[in-house]
Amino acid sequence: MSKKVVAESPLQRNSLASLDQKLAMAKRCSHEGVVAGAKAAVLATIATAIPTMASARMLPWARANLNHTAQALIISTAYFIVADKTVLATARKNSFKSPSSNIEA
Repeated sequence: MSKKVVAESPLQRNSLASLDQKLAMAKRCSHEGVVAGAKAAVLATIATAIPTMASARMLPWARANLNHTAQALIISTAYFIVADKTVLATARKNSFKSPSSNIEA
């Protein structure tokens, strides 16, 4: 069998390079969003867990109504809301950047 050698046109090479650049930028931006979301979510979890646990032990109405499941639900809800908002905010910020400003030397 013979191999067919197909010469790439400059337009194809430029479009492939452009596609590779866009993919690399998308990976970097999505990683940046995930890291920012995780950091913000950890801080939100701590900020939510402390008052939730304290009120469940000190306040009589909370002691009666906030069992362990309710406490975990409050804390995990804060985690997921903050993570989601941070990832979306980072994605929005990166979507308004021009492709040339996202390329690092």
